[in-house]
Amino acid sequence: MATLLRCLIDERGWMDYRTFIDQYHQAAQSLAAKVRDSSLTTHTVSDRTFERWYSGRVTPQNDARRILAHLFMRPIHELLSEAPAKEHLPVGNRSSRQSSLSDTNVGAASGAEQQKMGRDAAMAARRAIEFALGAERNQVGPETLSYLQEEVGRIAKIHLRVPVVTILEDLTYIQDATFRLLESGRAKPSQTRDLYLLAAFQSGMLAKASHDLGDPQSAMMQARTASVCAEQAEHQAMRAWVRGLQSAISYWANRPEDAVRYARQGIETSHGLGGTVTVWLASQEARAAALLGDAETVRAANHRAAELRQHTQPDDLDSIGGNFHFPEARQTFFGVEASVLLGESDTSLVRRAESAVQELSDTNNPHWAFAAKAGCQSNLALARLYMGDLEGAAEAVRPVLDLPPNHRNAGIIGSVQRVWSSLHSSPSRNAATARDLCEEISFFSRHRPLPLPR
Repeated sequence: MATLLRCLIDERGWMDYRTFIDQYHQAAQSLAAKVRDSSLTTHTVSDRTFERWYSGRVTPQNDARRILAHLFMRPIHELLSEAPAKEHLPVGNRSSRQSSLSDTNVGAASGAEQQKMGRDAAMAARRAIEFALGAERNQVGPETLSYLQEEVGRIAKIHLRVPVVTILEDLTYIQDATFRLLESGRAKPSQTRDLYLLAAFQSGMLAKASHDLGDPQSAMMQARTASVCAEQAEHQAMRAWVRGLQSAISYWANRPEDAVRYARQGIETSHGLGGTVTVWLASQEARAAALLGDAETVRAANHRAAELRQHTQPDDLDSIGGNFHFPEARQTFFGVEASVLLGESDTSLVRRAESAVQELSDTNNPHWAFAAKAGCQSNLALARLYMGDLEGAAEAVRPVLDLPPNHRNAGIIGSVQRVWSSLHSSPSRNAATARDLCEEISFFSRHRPLPLPR
């Protein structure tokens, strides 16, 4: 059955995914402004989902239905129904249809023009701040430091919420600006310490970016730079945080011994601290130990993380937010992952995994992160698979497979590949659902952001 949605896509020449997604994103932005729902601004669909909509194999759900209705200015039930014969399309009189199409084109042109103006404004702002940085050439002035601090805070808060490619240019720019100020020798001693701390934050976020792009070597280089800068800044919490970062990089690079070692170095460094970095390091040690099958260490580390959580006092890392804060939802996620890696399988674990997914599903929560949610969904799929629930496993992981390519970072791909490996060794590996799911995961893993150039 050819739906009206498909016919309208054909009629407007939007059959190519890139063409369609541009129009879809513009409609999402327009609807978000109209209904005052900012969550719609980041809504997207993958190329695979678009193809399934187009073929009629899958129907759009939730917010996608609202956006499509807004895009085509028709009720969603009409868009998803069988397309009538062309001469009977319910478009009203000819003049009203022409007016509708004209309005659509004007809206698209207006959106494109607004994007161009936005780019021009951003370029002007970048040129202005470059001038300001140069104007304070005889010393590091207050505006320079304030700009760098605000940029670090801004990027840190969105770092886990958006694809890495959207923040990479700004992040590399402020790191370069900070390095140049440090190398210039113009900063006062107190300013030098502040600049080194800013450089540690920036290098830490760039290490995470390199990891997300599947480049652990560059990630570790940035992490070592962050470590040097944290030492120069004499910032104990940041020094401990960097060890946790190195542990995470090693964990996903399949170097569990290094991951445990770095986590323990961070724990030693964090003695006396009260921020959530202490909980993160204990949880990271548990997750890394689980890769080694060390159940005793996993239990001890998770118990220590739970005790530390009860006595945490937010510090300056927590105030930055993003990856520098470790909320309870992510602690639950790490605990479930450690249990899954140990091969535990019971209804209690499934319930914990379901709870973790639920905790990380609210995009309005300031600590929401798309990668953490995807990791939770993959862990839930594994927990259900261990219980023999193949259909439940497929239901849990399929939303991850619908993520667009620019969201498919190394951690997410690693998580779904664990599902792939378990499917291949499960008793139900020859079932049609298992074969289809393995094929989907293989396709998903081939499409990811390009690594950073060296």
